[in-house]
Amino acid sequence: MKSYKIAVMRGDGIGPEIIEEGLKVLDAVSERENFELDWIEYPHGAEHYLETGELLGEDTFKELGRCAAIYFGCIGDPRLEPGVLEQGILLALRFYFDQYVNLRPVKLLEGVRTPLAGKRPEDIDISVVRENTEDFYIGIGGRAKGNEKKSEVLEIVRNLYQVKFNLDVETDADELAYQIGVVTREGCERVMRFAFELARANGKTKVTSVDKANVLTHSYGFWREVFNDVAKDYPEIETEFNFVDAICMWFVKNPEWYQVVVAPNMFGDIITDLGAMIQGGLGLAPGGNINPDGVSMFEPIHGSAPKYKGKNVSNPIATIWAGAMLLENVGEKHASESVINAIEEVLKEGKVRTYDLGGSSKTSEVGDAIVAIIKSES
Repeated sequence: MKSYKIAVMRGDGIGPEIIEEGLKVLDAVSERENFELDWIEYPHGAEHYLETGELLGEDTFKELGRCAAIYFGCIGDPRLEPGVLEQGILLALRFYFDQYVNLRPVKLLEGVRTPLAGKRPEDIDISVVRENTEDFYIGIGGRAKGNEKKSEVLEIVRNLYQVKFNLDVETDADELAYQIGVVTREGCERVMRFAFELARANGKTKVTSVDKANVLTHSYGFWREVFNDVAKDYPEIETEFNFVDAICMWFVKNPEWYQVVVAPNMFGDIITDLGAMIQGGLGLAPGGNINPDGVSMFEPIHGSAPKYKGKNVSNPIATIWAGAMLLENVGEKHASESVINAIEEVLKEGKVRTYDLGGSSKTSEVGDAIVAIIKSES
């Protein structure tokens, strides 16, 4: 029997309860499909940090590196400054394991109502491929006050490259802040090739690139240039460019135009939240942080919603769907499809729905309903 070692980080807020439903569903489908999921729990999150002061250490990274994948809940706690957990855990994992693709299926499932008038499931079926390690999310920048002279060295260290900025800042403005964004040819090329290969593998005929090259000419003009170079290797696939503001408009008006979308980190972050809304809400939106040759991580894209913690009312479908993405990533494609089909069957029946979908069902009841369908197909 095949066995996969999977790291589990339940996180904060509603994270433990939604992950519990994901584990329940994945265990059911693995039993039916005759493979084993060996779950290894890691406590990292707000409570662990408040008790120990630890975010993620090198020993933990090494242990995680021996796993087939990471199943992640959600993090964030009002007792901590914003960004402490996000940068110290979530972004640290993405950078350490070079998870350079953030893959977001924006798909309207049958039985779910979209806020877009007249749109049907066949109209909203988009794969958004977001670059996940560069752009303005590299975490370097600073501040300077008027009449202050400031010199500093800012450094980026990645698996692909190292960059140093030697900055001399002198200003007579009252105060200023600066954030540095970086895109590299290597970073652009690999995420763009992932998008084209995804399109090819799924029988898609068009890849749309997102930028703002008309204003941010250096970084996003460069992104556009690299996209044109990569596209030459995929002559059978149609390509187009959209400015980020335009694609937000067209996602709402004509989502059926889009098949595979590839975007730099910041713009991908923006349009995938919009995508979540047009597919029915954050409770239905999964995501994968992917290194095709390494350890990938799968999670719902919503936050920890601390006010709902322990109430057993939150929608676990995004987390369960993220689990289906995890199964496909480790090679269990049929099991992955079974989970998604079971999710859609529960939604079509409409008997079990959490409050965000207009129902009153409990988190655990949604998991139980999906497990029941999986078992009924044995």
